[in-house]
Amino acid sequence: MHTLIRDQEISKHDFVFYSDRLIRLVVEHGLGHLPFTEKQVMTPTGSVYTGVDFCKKLCGVSIVRSGESMENALRACCKGIKIGKILIHRDGDDGQQLIYEKLPKDISERHVLLLDPVLATGNSACQAIELLIQKGVPEAHIIFLNLISAPEGVHCVCKRYPSLKIVTSEIDVALNEEYRVIPGLGEFGDRYFGTDD
Repeated sequence: MHTLIRDQEISKHDFVFYSDRLIRLVVEHGLGHLPFTEKQVMTPTGSVYTGVDFCKKLCGVSIVRSGESMENALRACCKGIKIGKILIHRDGDDGQQLIYEKLPKDISERHVLLLDPVLATGNSACQAIELLIQKGVPEAHIIFLNLISAPEGVHCVCKRYPSLKIVTSEIDVALNEEYRVIPGLGEFGDRYFGTDD
């Protein structure tokens, strides 16, 4: 699937289809990192089955715009989940500016799945994570979900927030001089939402 979504010749329909499949896998894997308690249920055969029950206090937060591509997979896995938004304007590599945030009022009591399909430098992610921490979310309650990551971004985020978890489907080679992930897949949001022409 990575080969397909990285191909510049893929149709928009196929790019979205295979991206959605990968996103679903990342979301499912991320959910596996949530705390759980033991739970017993009665099966239709009258037997007791001992399984697990995931934490109830959960929400998603998408980094607008590309992160919104991951919301449907999260909703498919967690019906009725609250999803907040953070918009950070990128101006070059260092000029980050928070433009908008709308988060659940009780976010400090929740585990947060932070959604952004590409982790490049880590600067936008760090700003979003810092905002969540300022809102009272414990660092260890944040799981950052993405499709591809540059090693530089992973190091930036993990060095600053060592208790946070990152779940990604692939770590690429590096960033180029324009701070693009290489080999990468181009501008994910434009390709996903069809605004790349």
